Amino acid sequence: MYITMDVVFHEDSMYFSSESELQGEYHKEIQTLDYDYHISEEDESRQSELVNQEAGELDMSGQQFRSKDVFIEIPNQSLSVEGVLNLEPDPFMKRLPHRHNRGIPKPTYEPELSTKVKYPMSNYVYNHRLSESNKSFVNQLSTVAIPNSVQEALADPRWKATMNEEMESLQKNETWELVECPPGKKPVGCCWIYTVKYKADGSIERFKARLVAKGYTQTYGIDYTETFAPVAKIKTVRVLLSLAANLDWPLQQFDVKNAFLHGKLSEEVYMDLPPGCMVPEKQCQKVCKLKKSLYGLKQSPRAWFGRFTKSVRAFGYRQSNSDHTLFLKKQHGKITALIVYVDDMVVTGNDPEERKALQNYLSREFEMKDLGPLKYFLGIEVSQSSEGIFLSQRKYALDLLQETGMLGCQPVNTPIEEGLKLCVEPNQVSTDKGRYQRFVGRLMYLAHTRPDLAYALSVVSQYMHNPGEQHMNAIMRILRYLKNAPRKGILFAKNVDHQSIEVYTDADWAGAVDDRRSTSGYFTFVGGNLVTWKSKKQNVVARSSAEAEFRVACDIAHNPVQHDRTKHVDVDRFFIKEKLDDKIVELPKIRSEDQLANILTKAVSSQVFSKFLDKLGMYDIYAPT
Repeated sequence: MYITMDVVFHEDSMYFSSESELQGEYHKEIQTLDYDYHISEEDESRQSELVNQEAGELDMSGQQFRSKDVFIEIPNQSLSVEGVLNLEPDPFMKRLPHRHNRGIPKPTYEPELSTKVKYPMSNYVYNHRLSESNKSFVNQLSTVAIPNSVQEALADPRWKATMNEEMESLQKNETWELVECPPGKKPVGCCWIYTVKYKADGSIERFKARLVAKGYTQTYGIDYTETFAPVAKIKTVRVLLSLAANLDWPLQQFDVKNAFLHGKLSEEVYMDLPPGCMVPEKQCQKVCKLKKSLYGLKQSPRAWFGRFTKSVRAFGYRQSNSDHTLFLKKQHGKITALIVYVDDMVVTGNDPEERKALQNYLSREFEMKDLGPLKYFLGIEVSQSSEGIFLSQRKYALDLLQETGMLGCQPVNTPIEEGLKLCVEPNQVSTDKGRYQRFVGRLMYLAHTRPDLAYALSVVSQYMHNPGEQHMNAIMRILRYLKNAPRKGILFAKNVDHQSIEVYTDADWAGAVDDRRSTSGYFTFVGGNLVTWKSKKQNVVARSSAEAEFRVACDIAHNPVQHDRTKHVDVDRFFIKEKLDDKIVELPKIRSEDQLANILTKAVSSQVFSKFLDKLGMYDIYAPT
């Protein structure tokens, strides 16, 4: 794939002709493709036949599967890996030219671009300070290509083997049975999702293919009812990691294999046959009647979490009231904590015997995998050393820059221009609304470890409904800032007082040009480490700067879990006064140069921005000293 901002169309030249001159980085590679465009009459006839099948009736020969539990007439075939899936790549793929480097992953962020790009990405990507194991780990994350289609997966024996493994697991679990689709019932679709699991030392543990139902086609009241299931709050994860850093607790990661398959369905759900699988011709019109929950179904998370919660509580663990995915067990003056996000869980604490007992118990209840010390969780890279625990989303940031074509952009030192005030202009130049929203969504997830992006993202997210060219330019500015330091993250250092809680709050009075509302911001430190932050426009117009800052202070004290239900200043004022009288809360005045929350309420200079990031514990530990 070739991406460029400047394109010249050669309307009079055929593809790859000697007359046309292609621009760009991969110009030579494209021109030297050894490809025979001659199509024989037999091939042409075959292509026409396939097109007719796609336009009319779907050819099920490439979309069927064999299952031991269903196909009694062919029991022997289901025992072998090849018998579970008869997976053949698309016929057209057989005519692709031979590639001499097939099987060798191409570097994701190519250093040789330094000779072609003014600001090469290789100047901003370092790993000099990493240990050998961490260096291996981060390099592995960037070298494995994930298939974008079933055909791509089938062309690679490793992915084909893991698809067979998934089908065998589904068959062993008796996830479904093949039946005729009842009249009036509409089966949900399904697709394959691919990922790579890594060991603690950074080497590849296994390739993972998962069959996922297209739950968005389900209908409420027919094939699902209740769906709510809690997931771990990223704030809870950060607090737990801060405690682990301060108290020298080990962090162990576990994975439940096919977690959702442990939940039982109470509704009647039918699903299409999995793509790329084969069944006998007489059964290709049947559908799968699900007996167990499957990834992608709306009710699957609820069914699995209910099953997991029941098992963990039976082993003596107490469910936290502030985050229902956090389970705690105290005994003999020691504590063990477990937090779960779908099928990934992290266990920490100062009771090694209990941690081992918990692992053994869960292994009996579910099929578990010990992934070793925590390295990668929710897309966050975790590096542990004698200095503490470092969190970053390096790979996510680099992938985002690559996907947006910004690897070669000129970097900047701040995510938003100093003093910039955005608004909806009467005659603004419109931009691609869907593209704008996708960019904001991708950047919002990156903000889990990047508080430096909080204010900029708070600003650009206010114009999702009607973005203009100036708003898209602000998005591009954030991406250029990422180019400057893609590996920046949060360091949870070891501090003496791990129970101290400090909050910095600030407000910019009437800063929004559109409606003159104020912007609130806060940073929360637990044990000296930054664990929560927020930048948000206030819900009502404040008539003075004092009222604006009072609202943000009340917001923190009145509702620390931030449900955004603060309505009346008077109620908050009396609440704050009560806490102040009881010495539970102190509200000291600090100087502007020490007010860290300044960068959450306004666009500051690069000097001020850089100074505050150091105080927040944001570093790029990958960069050379």
